[in-house]
Amino acid sequence: MSDRSGRRQQGQYAEATARRYLERAGLRLLDENWQARCGELDLVMREGETIVFVEVRYRGAGAWVDGATSVDNRKQTRLIRAAQLWLQRRGNPDQPCRFDVISMGRTAQPEWIKDAFGL
Repeated sequence: MSDRSGRRQQGQYAEATARRYLERAGLRLLDENWQARCGELDLVMREGETIVFVEVRYRGAGAWVDGATSVDNRKQTRLIRAAQLWLQRRGNPDQPCRFDVISMGRTAQPEWIKDAFGL
């Protein structure tokens, strides 16, 4: 197995785990792995009237930074652009929304950072 396919499998596992974790917390899945030229949205969920754009970050042992820290300004800008496009395509660009990060390691429970960054 190549390193790239191994990372892809880890990412898929992390996203599925994060999805189940958030669904148990009462959020409802609207979309996953939504792609546009400007970026990809891992999970799009609803909590009440709020659309929640969730970036899932997996970090193995020995990683230099945790998952949340790895969502730098450049990544945040891409996520915001993708989220704005997602909202526009669904006809409600003014929908209340927030950006959360789920940071995961191999064995630890997911760390859910609500409203990790904003517009």
